[in-house]
Amino acid sequence: MRFRQANPTVPEIDMTPMIDIVFQLIAFFMLVTNFERTQADERVKLPLDPLAKPPEVKPEDELVLNIGFDRDKSGRKLSPQPIVFYAGQQIPVLNMGDKLQQESRLYKLEHDDQPPKTVTVVIRADAQVPTGLVQELIRLAQLAGFERFTLKAKQERR
Repeated sequence: MRFRQANPTVPEIDMTPMIDIVFQLIAFFMLVTNFERTQADERVKLPLDPLAKPPEVKPEDELVLNIGFDRDKSGRKLSPQPIVFYAGQQIPVLNMGDKLQQESRLYKLEHDDQPPKTVTVVIRADAQVPTGLVQELIRLAQLAGFERFTLKAKQERR
């Protein structure tokens, strides 16, 4: 009796369930990640400081102000004047008084006419922004009723 020699077959793996799982994971992480709360602006190059550290407790109410320069894709400044990137607009620092007053009024409307003393103003200033302009922005915010301030910096690695 003659036996036929069977050709060895390589099993093929069905990748369809693996692809489905990957797409479900992507959809899950996109839903879980809160992109709207990210208020950083990539045009602002924060200064490096060895003492910088993340806050221990996140403020309940915060107003984030990004101060920097309009830059091209290579990072070169297009204008020598620092500007505040606020609500999709580019506003000169000294013209922020009206916007800060508006933020104060909005806070009062939302919180039963309470002054915005509990709001933390987070200032993310570019390393090349003159300190005097940051101080002027703080003064304008104080005139609008804000009392708490935080300055952001990147932690310098040792």
